[in-house]
Amino acid sequence: MTPSGVILYGPPGSGKDTVTAELSRLRPDFTLFQRLKAGPGRTTGYRLTTAQRIEELAQAGELLYRNARYGAEYAIDRDEVAALIDSGRIPVLHMGQVVGTSAVGVFPIHWVKVLLWCPEEVTQNRCKARGDKDLDARLKVWHETRQDLLDHADEPWSLVIRTDQISAAQAAGAIDDARAVGAAGEARDIRGLVG
Repeated sequence: MTPSGVILYGPPGSGKDTVTAELSRLRPDFTLFQRLKAGPGRTTGYRLTTAQRIEELAQAGELLYRNARYGAEYAIDRDEVAALIDSGRIPVLHMGQVVGTSAVGVFPIHWVKVLLWCPEEVTQNRCKARGDKDLDARLKVWHETRQDLLDHADEPWSLVIRTDQISAAQAAGAIDDARAVGAAGEARDIRGLVG
């Protein structure tokens, strides 16, 4: 069977962490890919490094994708994806840019690309409930994500999940089913989804 991975794309508060936790409960080989991070903010779920190290990896052609957000720099490196695959894991990547989902997709495994979506009010309520201190920045990113989707409305997705309409456990089950059957991506009604 071809190795597989999962890309979860969505705005802040759309449930990437919650769905990943449910995936891990469902099947222990689902493993959160810990991106490289240089800069301030949350540290949980990242491999902390320096901006210089990220640049060195970029110059060496070792990065699948890098981006900046919330005053920090993030990167997805080939070696860590390969290490997870080689150890029999199913990497779960959290993405905030459509172009990043495409960039990571060049790594030669079957990627299940999942668009997680929720309305702005849901993002606001979830971010408040988890104590995010940068709520305004996260709401700004919600709007950026919406525009990113509109700008890439033809991007193919294996699944589109409204996390305000189904539980995280149901979402995880649907993602695992899509992975098991090797679901291909297809264009979706993005304009209808994001309004």
